[in-house]
Amino acid sequence: MIGWIVRVLMIVAGGVAGWIIAKDAPNFGVVQMIVALFLLTLVVAVFAFWPARWTIRLNRSQKSRSGT
Repeated sequence: MIGWIVRVLMIVAGGVAGWIIAKDAPNFGVVQMIVALFLLTLVVAVFAFWPARWTIRLNRSQKSRSGT
């Protein structure tokens, strides 16, 4: 499971790093890893600071759809 997350993260980071630097550049791996760390930090920040009121709204909308 963690391997899949890391693989997806590195694929996205490779795409973003490809916009910044050529893929055959010697430091492409370093730039890719830096971008991956920034993306990981962004994901953790979103999960850490997810407002509780959004969760309450999402739960209410799901309950109204199920009819209970």
